[in-house]
Amino acid sequence: MDMKRLMEQAQQMQRKLKKIEEELNETVYEGTTGGSEGVSVKVKGTYETIEISIHEDLLAKENKEELQDMLLIAFNSAVDQARSDREDKMGAVTQGVSIPGM
Repeated sequence: MDMKRLMEQAQQMQRKLKKIEEELNETVYEGTTGGSEGVSVKVKGTYETIEISIHEDLLAKENKEELQDMLLIAFNSAVDQARSDREDKMGAVTQGVSIPGM
C-alpha cells in the first residue's frame, strides 16, 4: 500500500469520525427510574445534563433519600447510554484502533 493511499484513508476516517462525533454530541439520552411517578434525566452526547424531571410526589421531605437514589440511577443510566453509543459508533469506524481523545 502506498503512502498517498494510506493518507487518503486516514483523512477519510477523520472526516467520518468528526461527523459521527458532531451527531453524538447533539443526541439526547434519557435515563429514567420509577416510571411515570419517578425521575427522568436527559443528557446530551457531550454528557451535559440538559433536563431533570421529578414527579411532585417525590418532593416531600420524607422522600429525600429515595429521590437522591433515583436521581443517581437516572443520571448514570443516561450517561451510560451516551458512552455506549459513542463507543459503538466510533468503534465501527476505527475498527478497534484506539484514537486518543475519541
